[in-house]
Amino acid sequence: MTSSHLKAVIFDIGGVVLTSPFIAIAEYEREKGLPQNYLNVSITARGSQGAWQRFERGELPLFAFYDAFGHDLSDTARGNVWYTEYCQRKGMVCPDLPETLKVDGRDLFGRMMRQGMHYDKNILLAIQRIRSAGNWLIIALTNNFAKHVSSFALSSTGISDSELRFLGWQDGPTPPQLRALFDDFCDSSQLGMRKPEPEFYLLACERNGISPREAIFLDDIGLNLKAASKLGIQTIHVPIGGTFEAVLQLEQKLGIDLTHRHMLESDAMTSKL
Repeated sequence: MTSSHLKAVIFDIGGVVLTSPFIAIAEYEREKGLPQNYLNVSITARGSQGAWQRFERGELPLFAFYDAFGHDLSDTARGNVWYTEYCQRKGMVCPDLPETLKVDGRDLFGRMMRQGMHYDKNILLAIQRIRSAGNWLIIALTNNFAKHVSSFALSSTGISDSELRFLGWQDGPTPPQLRALFDDFCDSSQLGMRKPEPEFYLLACERNGISPREAIFLDDIGLNLKAASKLGIQTIHVPIGGTFEAVLQLEQKLGIDLTHRHMLESDAMTSKL
C-alpha cells in the first residue's frame, strides 16, 4: 500500500547499501570453531560502553579500538553467559562454548571493512530511481567511522596509507561516490550518537526538516528497526541476501518502479510474440 505522506527514504549503509560486514564475522566464527553469532552476541551484549559502540560514536581512536575490541571479544567468561542467554531466548540447545578465546581485533575489523566495501546492485538501482523521481529526500543513517580518518585524525594518530589499504579505506570509510548518493549523510562517529539511540534518528529528521512519520527506514538489524518504529518511522528489514525483496516492499510504499520489474515483464512478453 502506497504511503503518500512520505518525504524521505533513510538507508543504513553496511548490510543495506553495501555488503554486510556480518559475513566476515561469520567466517571468523567458523575459523575459530565458534557457534554461529557468538561474536555478534558478545558485541551487542556489551551495551553502550563496549569498544564497538564507543568507536562508532567517535570516542576511541583506531589503534586503541583494535586492542579494546579484541579484549572484549576474547572475554569468554561473559561471552559464554551472554550466548547461553541468547540460546534460551531463541529456544536453542546451547552448544559447547569456548573455555578460552583470542580474538585479534585488528584482523577481524579489517576483514569486516574489506568485506563491506561492495555495493548492492538492487539497493543502488533503487536509490538511482528514487533520485530520478525527485519526490523524496535520500538520507544515510549509519553507525560509521568517518571521524577516524579526518585530516586531523590521520595526522594526530599516525594512521598510515598501508593501514588504510588494509582496511579498504583508501578513499575513507565513506568514499565520495558513496556520499554523493545521498542528500544527507548522518555518520555516528561525527555526530557522537549511534543507532539504536533515539536521538540519532530524531537528529536525522531534524536536519532534513521532516517528522519521523514522514520517513521510511531500511536496516539489516532488528534492534535498529525497532527503535525507529517506536518513533513513528516506517521500517523495512533487509536480511542478508534479501535486498531485492526489501526493495519490492519499498516500491509498494513509494508507488514507483524501483526494480525495472515492469520493463522485464514487458521484455518477456515481447520475446514470446
